[in-house]
Amino acid sequence: MLLGEIKSTIKRKKRVRVGRGIAAGKGKTAGRGTKGQKSRSGGKIPAKFEGGQLALVQRLPKLRGFKNRFKKDVRGINLGKISEIFATKSKITKSDFLDAAIIKSPKQYVKILSVGNVKKPLKIEADFFSKGALEKIKKAGGEAVALQAQTRPSEARARFSRKRGS
Repeated sequence: MLLGEIKSTIKRKKRVRVGRGIAAGKGKTAGRGTKGQKSRSGGKIPAKFEGGQLALVQRLPKLRGFKNRFKKDVRGINLGKISEIFATKSKITKSDFLDAAIIKSPKQYVKILSVGNVKKPLKIEADFFSKGALEKIKKAGGEAVALQAQTRPSEARARFSRKRGS
């Protein structure tokens, strides 16, 4: 077998050589038509160009940054503050936080933080808890009820990748 006898299995169409004379079929204007910006070399028109009309990019106002539509409004509350405000209560719910004006609306999320100490057992219902707060509540003999599922982004990603089978 000689090198010249080897044939490729991939079929390729020969490239059309433009601008090589009238007889070649794509001579003279080389398929670009006559005159105008597009017929010239380097005559590219940007995608944003609208024929001289003020481009959409220029018509729109300049926006600084963006507003996250999915942002959660989370209010952090320290354990020490909870034990001061609710000294007489043993069960604290989200509505109690609303009544005490700690949160402004029921749509706000509540996160219990570990700053301060718990002196008596409390049953606290909140959206989120920090690890330290959970430990302090349990150590005092209380109970923490999370209203929202607490997952870290890395855990969620790991769960998602297991579902996909990768």
